[in-house]
Amino acid sequence: MKILLVGASGTLGNAIQKALPHHHILTAGRNSGDLRVDITDSASVQKMFEQAGRLDAIVSATGAVHFGHITATTAADFRIGLENKLLGQIDLALTGQHYLNDGGSITLTSGILSTQPIRHGANATAVNRALEGFAAAAALELQRGQRINVVSPNVLQESWEGYAPYFPGFEAVPAARAAQAFVRSVEGIANGQTLTVW
Repeated sequence: MKILLVGASGTLGNAIQKALPHHHILTAGRNSGDLRVDITDSASVQKMFEQAGRLDAIVSATGAVHFGHITATTAADFRIGLENKLLGQIDLALTGQHYLNDGGSITLTSGILSTQPIRHGANATAVNRALEGFAAAAALELQRGQRINVVSPNVLQESWEGYAPYFPGFEAVPAARAAQAFVRSVEGIANGQTLTVW
């Protein structure tokens, strides 16, 4: 399969790439990869897909959100997650479907906060839950046997040191384990599902 992996340079993206060794993977990112893309810029997303050409799978392991106390969070803060992780990944799906071969798949990334909120994480919870709702609905309308899923990982062990204060009592998972859910989405038959790795 020819797979476009957006966010390949990150911890999760790197693990996904290693978990799909038998495929032709095109990597994309803001500052590194085979292709460059700013997921907050629709023209950049369009250009990336034009350069990538026809694809069998699109995988997104990227997206920023805002962390902060709700009493200090502004609308501008909240837009960080809405315009980056939410709309950025939705743009990858909306634009990417037109470059996806028959039976191809799209896999987006949410996270455990969609159902298990934490202190300072309202933006992440809202964005992750919206992504999962989008995929569930989009799966009903995609054409030509195309599929779409979301992978929802727990905080990663490799990132635990920086995130531990936000996740009291959570049990981090290895990136390699989270990557297996992406393999299931790409190579399996799941459609419209949120694949949790908790």
